[in-house]
Amino acid sequence: MSARTMSLTEELVARCFRAVEDTGPDPDAAHLDDSDYEAMVDALEAKLPATEPLWLFGYGSLIWKPEIDHVEERVAVARGWHRSFCMKMTRWRGTKDQPGLMMALDRGGQCKGVAFRLGDGDRRQQLDKLLRREVTLKPTSYHPRLLTLASDSGPLKGLAFVINRKGTTYAGPLDEDEVVERLATCCGHWGSGADYLYNTVKNLEQRGIHDRHLWRLQHLVAERIAALRG
Repeated sequence: MSARTMSLTEELVARCFRAVEDTGPDPDAAHLDDSDYEAMVDALEAKLPATEPLWLFGYGSLIWKPEIDHVEERVAVARGWHRSFCMKMTRWRGTKDQPGLMMALDRGGQCKGVAFRLGDGDRRQQLDKLLRREVTLKPTSYHPRLLTLASDSGPLKGLAFVINRKGTTYAGPLDEDEVVERLATCCGHWGSGADYLYNTVKNLEQRGIHDRHLWRLQHLVAERIAALRG
């Protein structure tokens, strides 16, 4: 763990928890079907030679909850993209009445995260599983893209999920106060925004990755939670 001490603690995060019933998929939303996933897998396979390993780029929850079988991980940098709390969540870590926020990669800057190398099994099956985990609605808010990542061991191609600003859950540019307020107050059946932020920052720091923007956010969210529930 880094020598830095986080302001956002497990105790403060616990104050944000509340039991939320999962309302299930939005009946008013259009969901991707099998043919949509087939087309996305086809497009990705066409861009990634079968002789190259398949990497997945994690910048948020994938770092601490990858839910994929992988055989190697490397710290890697995606240039031209940055972490942004720009995805509105009416399920998972928020509700329709009180939408939460989660991160996506948005244009500009750079992002240091973790690249996971998937095993040499059935690539099509692995891609299908990842897409079904990350992408559900039409028009999708997440675009699967192959990015060229920089690492200490040289460049590699990694699958990343970047924001589609025309997608159904794009929250638009939000000011810092709005982001802090939502992270400090919103919760869904998967947990709170504060929990998501805490685990992301903690796991980045454990890998020697210090994101100054997220570090400032965790401090401000901690202050807001303390003020709300002091």
